[in-house]
Amino acid sequence: MTTSILSIRQACEQDMPGLSTICLKTANAGKDATALYSDPGYPGLRFALPYARFEPELAFVLEQDGTPVGYVLAARDTADFEQRLQREWWPELREKLAERAATLPLDAGILDFIRQPVSKELALIADYPAHLHINILPDAQGSGFGRRLIETELEALRRAGVSGVHLGINPKNESVCAFYERLGFRFLHRAQSIYMGQFL
Repeated sequence: MTTSILSIRQACEQDMPGLSTICLKTANAGKDATALYSDPGYPGLRFALPYARFEPELAFVLEQDGTPVGYVLAARDTADFEQRLQREWWPELREKLAERAATLPLDAGILDFIRQPVSKELALIADYPAHLHINILPDAQGSGFGRRLIETELEALRRAGVSGVHLGINPKNESVCAFYERLGFRFLHRAQSIYMGQFL
């Protein structure tokens, strides 16, 4: 019987399709959102690819037998990151997707955000300037590598001199809050997402 080998490594340009696929397969509050988007690339355009493109040193992949099955991505300074996307990411996508209309349940959330991005609350990013995203495909969950991915990212953020980091959790996936609490995150507030953060 062959045992699968899981490992964490820095993401690279060749991982972009894999990151997009993982994002899609976890975009429905941690579950597969393939049937909820008319374009399988939509969620990755917002939640994955710009991080790997503009903050590659903070992008890590969980690999299983050579195939990406999870990732953790971060922006060290949320305000600066948002401004960079306004200059270098959203304009091209707006032009490319100008004629697109929402036809499936989650399309509008992505298309509307690309056309008019919403900035994070200043009070949140003042104390917790960085933010991160983590997603792991179901078959690789429960392996202990979720914790290792987060620990890898937190160490990278510390090395980068970041003072605090936050993350948002879909309220439908609230059960994962206990996982983050065990890693040192604390509840901050609830809006459209549940926000948790920790000082570094």
